[in-house]
Amino acid sequence: MTTSFPIDLGAYQRITLDPAVPTLTDEQRSALKANIELCRDAIVFFTATGAARGVGGHTGGPYDTVPEVMILDALFRGSPDQFVPTFFDEAGHRVATQYLMATLNGDLPAEQLMRYREAHQKLPGHPELGLTPGVKFSSGRLGHMWPYVNGVALANPGKAVFCLGSDGSQQEGNDAEAARLAVANHINVKLIIDDNDVTIAGHPSTYMGGYSVKKTLEGHGLTVLEGDGEDLDGLYANICKAMSTPGPVAIINKRAMAVGIEGIEGSTHGHDVIPVDAAIKYLEAKGRTEAVAFLKGIEKPKNPYKFLGASEKVGSNRNTFGEAVVDVLSTMSETERKNSVLVVDSDLEGSCGLAQIRKANPEVFVSGGIQERGNLSAAAGFGMEKGKQGIFATFSAFLEMCISEITMARLNYSNLLCHFSHAGIDDMADNTCHFGINNMFADNGLDDGYETRLYFPADANQMRAVVKAIFNDPGLRFIFSTRSKVPMILDTQGNDLFGGDYTFTPGKDEVIREGSAGYIVTFGDSLYRALDAVERLKQEGIEVGLINKATLNVVDEDMMAKVGKAPFVLVTEAFNRRTGLGSRFGSWLLERGYTPKFAYLGTHEEGCGGLWEQFPHQGIDPTGIMAKVKALMG
Repeated sequence: MTTSFPIDLGAYQRITLDPAVPTLTDEQRSALKANIELCRDAIVFFTATGAARGVGGHTGGPYDTVPEVMILDALFRGSPDQFVPTFFDEAGHRVATQYLMATLNGDLPAEQLMRYREAHQKLPGHPELGLTPGVKFSSGRLGHMWPYVNGVALANPGKAVFCLGSDGSQQEGNDAEAARLAVANHINVKLIIDDNDVTIAGHPSTYMGGYSVKKTLEGHGLTVLEGDGEDLDGLYANICKAMSTPGPVAIINKRAMAVGIEGIEGSTHGHDVIPVDAAIKYLEAKGRTEAVAFLKGIEKPKNPYKFLGASEKVGSNRNTFGEAVVDVLSTMSETERKNSVLVVDSDLEGSCGLAQIRKANPEVFVSGGIQERGNLSAAAGFGMEKGKQGIFATFSAFLEMCISEITMARLNYSNLLCHFSHAGIDDMADNTCHFGINNMFADNGLDDGYETRLYFPADANQMRAVVKAIFNDPGLRFIFSTRSKVPMILDTQGNDLFGGDYTFTPGKDEVIREGSAGYIVTFGDSLYRALDAVERLKQEGIEVGLINKATLNVVDEDMMAKVGKAPFVLVTEAFNRRTGLGSRFGSWLLERGYTPKFAYLGTHEEGCGGLWEQFPHQGIDPTGIMAKVKALMG
């Protein structure tokens, strides 16, 4: 199998363009077309390596926007004094663009592209400034870049700043604010928006009737130019016109998602990483035989570690949430459901378990698009009246965006059940900006504020029990789950600990293993890792106990008394070490007069990419936990 990049990127033609000349010569057009084909082939190939290795990725977005990037690259080269030469992009998942251009500019070896999203290869799922050579910005989360780029433009008077956008990112409220600032202050920012009518969960034209990127931006006062993104001459002319037009301009490019890729074009599947078989078919048609051979030779890695105390069987907590809600809804009549429950999705129904609810009970389901803050508030507003509740779900990383709305829901005594999936860091090849580690921010009310409870079940069995136990509770309830599947927690006899007739009691911690040397306190997907550490320590004669704190923000006084009298207490978690459970637990002990040796482990540095590798990278895997226990014991 080849070890060099199998597509000759040396064929890239470094042409120059002048924005004052809005028409292409035959030579320029020919060179651009060749560059577009070359770069699209390269993107299909190296993003497909992520599919082959199981680390995921995104192909359609960066593939689609190649024509505009090729034109911008030639303009940056031809008239460097007129531009800030950065391909800012408010859709960070299109990071393949940044990696490819860094390679073409000589900052990154082409061979490294074949390690896309792999652990420790510095090619995470979103661009991170300072991590990857040649990457010039961090995109953060979807729809966050335009406001930032406004500031970049203000810092560079006399130069144009381009920002790539999408019809998905334009749904975020940040962009409405950015538009108003740009128009009011005549900021020289130029947007190039890929309007392909595809987001993760569907087509905006279907789920968001009346939404138009063009009309929205025109309403804010921007000059808007619309055209066919695959019409090279028209696209170039629009970019030149944007340059000659003072102030903010949006170029909207209509095109099908993953245009030209058989079996994917125009579908939501184009948003994700291209399947290996589809990539092979595409590359074979292009005669890229070495690339095909490389893809066929990739073996998907597996975590070889065998966890003690947990089953071989795994479950998806994020999907189990939806199944458990359906179970509860099935006990109501359709009229009762419609009168008492509203479920609001933010384009992540398949990732957060809401698809199961939509399929079973469409009468209570609303597709809210990519606007988490407004959707959470809508769900909370529905739950303002006693006997009603809203259900909202999105990624845990986005909880940080919703803090003000959470406060608003609490002040209005809303009954709101939130499911934040992708909590922690496990299986997070998207890396640092998508870590769901500041979830304790949701518990930001005062002591006498409306009830707020945070729950993180350890496995699918406990998830079902938690949903059943708290579904009808008043107040704000937050349930967290991971992107990764997790094994079932076993008792000392090898049976499912949370199976059978197990019932969950909110606010009560649970003894998973007894111990005399000290106790580890943890929750969620950290529980099975800590359990493995406990079992291995017991094999070494160190009798460590293990506590599952599935209710994160409530002190269980009985359990506090138990662990407070132990020789040591260690909190381990995947949440942020600065803001997580560990940052509170020591104070809780001291307030009650307990003084065991105390330490806490958590996520404390930027991620390494990859999947399970994130845990050992942070030192919160069983090896790291065992080492900390031994250090506490002296």
